[in-house]
Amino acid sequence: MIIIRGMNDVLDRLLAPALDCALRSAPVVVVSGARQTGKSTLVETLTGRRYVTLDDLDDLDRAQREPDALLRGSDPITIDEVQRAPKLLHAIKRAVDRRRTPGRFVLTGSVDLRLMKAVSESLAGRVVHLGLRPMTRRELLGAGRAGLWSELLAARDDDWPDVLAGHATARADWRRLARAGGYPTVAHALDDDGARTQWFAGYTQTYLERDLRELSAVASLVAFRRLMRAVCLRLGNLVNQTELGRDVGLPQPTVRRHLGLLELSYQHIALPAYTVNRTKRLIKSPKSYWGDTGLAMFLAGETEPRGAHLENIVVNDLFAWAGAQVDPPTIQYWRTAAGDEVDFIVESRQGLLPIEVKTSTRARIDDARGLVAFHGEHGRRSRAGLLLHDGGKVEWLTDRVLAAPWWMVI
Repeated sequence: MIIIRGMNDVLDRLLAPALDCALRSAPVVVVSGARQTGKSTLVETLTGRRYVTLDDLDDLDRAQREPDALLRGSDPITIDEVQRAPKLLHAIKRAVDRRRTPGRFVLTGSVDLRLMKAVSESLAGRVVHLGLRPMTRRELLGAGRAGLWSELLAARDDDWPDVLAGHATARADWRRLARAGGYPTVAHALDDDGARTQWFAGYTQTYLERDLRELSAVASLVAFRRLMRAVCLRLGNLVNQTELGRDVGLPQPTVRRHLGLLELSYQHIALPAYTVNRTKRLIKSPKSYWGDTGLAMFLAGETEPRGAHLENIVVNDLFAWAGAQVDPPTIQYWRTAAGDEVDFIVESRQGLLPIEVKTSTRARIDDARGLVAFHGEHGRRSRAGLLLHDGGKVEWLTDRVLAAPWWMVI
């Protein structure tokens, strides 16, 4: 399925199969996500449907004044930017209650508090939600997918080296990938750092002025920008709302509200801690990441990627993959008060997959200390550990820890 048009080529999106599946089961499918991730292009490729965009002022006027007339007809309909006319959702509910046909309505919108509240209240039990995130590395390569997480979980641990060899891609520079991020326009069509910087600047300004002012949830855009910068400078760190508030001059309740808004808008990622009743005391505060690594570097004012940005690339890939699964796994991290930690824990029906990320070109046994500690705590529930590094060699560091290049996995 075509989803983004480049200069002379097209690329597929990993969410397309999940969208096709949802259209066969639910009368309403909502595709949400941050602006400029490719939502409109994705739904425009659906054939045999009437297409309406509320960016068109005439269609917006009809949606606001005569919503039932806009929806009249038997053909399935796609409505783009539905957050512009929240009252339209009540008309969609009435139409669905009269005729509950799978795939009848596809709605897209940039997530905001009003849209989520309106969808939850108006279309409960009638809707499937799908979230479109910035493009993964393998989407940018034309494969229309995320990393090899499903293949690794489905295979025996001993077969992981063969799985990686069977899906090999060319070696890549993670620093270049971090700078470009995954927004289709900037990652796929812009090669110049200056042009990317201009795009990120325009995106930030538009996002602040259009989305957040419409919500009337931000009293000071200057303070809000300072908060985003502070968060992006702390990628991979625990979220401390009191400390963030002190650094940017905002009260803790305001920081909590703003971070919640950023999460709903697919910007901030608050990675939860993996916790079970065990003997060790665990750290339970979430860890902080950003929805797009390139935008995070821009907001932080950083020009040289660091280790946290490689972690951010991996977590973005994990979240994109998880969101496209019928039975979504949970992405978490693990840390004890004693200092043992693992960057990411994937919890699925196939068990627990612990993942550690390093920027070194050669993996060492000491790098696997957290993975070994996690295995000691969780025994047979845990799969082998995966240590991602920036080298070129796949090797078992211990009998239960495989070191592999990051670019062979994502």
